[in-house]
Amino acid sequence: MNYHILKKSGLDGFIRALARKMKVCAPVAKGYGNYAFEEVSSAKDIALSYIPTILPPKKYFMPQRERLLEFDISGEKPAELAVVDAPEMAIFGVHTCDLAGIQCLNMVFSEKPADRNYLRRNEKALIMGLECNGYCDGHASCALVGAHYPNGGYDLFFTDLGDRFIIHVNTQKGEDVAEGLKLPRATPADMAALDKVREEKRRVFQNEIGVDPALLPAIFDRGMEHKVWSELGGRCVSCGNCTNVCPTCYCFDMADTINLDMKTGHRTRTWDSCQLENFAVVAGGENFRKLRAERQRHRYYRKFKYPLEKFYRFFCTGCGRCTRTCMAKISLKETLKALAVGHGGRI
Repeated sequence: MNYHILKKSGLDGFIRALARKMKVCAPVAKGYGNYAFEEVSSAKDIALSYIPTILPPKKYFMPQRERLLEFDISGEKPAELAVVDAPEMAIFGVHTCDLAGIQCLNMVFSEKPADRNYLRRNEKALIMGLECNGYCDGHASCALVGAHYPNGGYDLFFTDLGDRFIIHVNTQKGEDVAEGLKLPRATPADMAALDKVREEKRRVFQNEIGVDPALLPAIFDRGMEHKVWSELGGRCVSCGNCTNVCPTCYCFDMADTINLDMKTGHRTRTWDSCQLENFAVVAGGENFRKLRAERQRHRYYRKFKYPLEKFYRFFCTGCGRCTRTCMAKISLKETLKALAVGHGGRI
């Protein structure tokens, strides 16, 4: 696909042009060093330099709470109506770690039976990535998992070249937008400037924990009984913050609500967390992960081992959200370092 150029002075016009056609969401400063994806109408509201938002953009594809089904059994033939709320929208400024998260969820929800609600929302969204030319903060581990470079999952991808953005077009939808707004094509000088940015990134972004990522599967193979899990279990407060902010966690609970007429109602899907004590409780009261140490271990294995066996990729994108939001100050990077000790995992 092509590369286009957008002057920074033209970003406001770009956002306003999109906002006339659809809802536009982008990272917005919320105070105290926090950011969130919210609806915007102009570029002045957008934070172009930000640490990962409180919640990842997955909230637009898999809402925290959504109505899936409405039913009515009052007639001779019970009626069921599937509910799919999928408005056309644009999401601007998505970092590569969150693009990787969207790719992970795309694979999960495309498996049979496919999740039509998620896939329909994803299909209706115009996703515009924004490159990180430097680290967001010390909690990030995106270079470890290779999520610091763009690798798909977007329609348009913006890289800051100083006074302008160079935009990589990845889909026909993105090309239609670029051509419709008459964005000029990138020149050889623009491509050279992009190469220079990427060269500098190779210097800045280094493996953050000194563990060869190729050795992580073997480290986790041998780490089931590692003492680090009991240490984390002693600190964890089972709040579920780490999973709620994770761009690749997708566990949910289902509940049917019956109206007072006892004939109509609806089915709701709500985010759930493997870190909550009752998550793994089954009929009879048996809890397969009763201990906090077991739940913490499960969370890490769901990022660094189980997805490799099924999807051939890590489900940690290195965004650092779990560490930033943990009330017990549990650090993903420090946990991985502890696991590698004694297992020959150091680079």
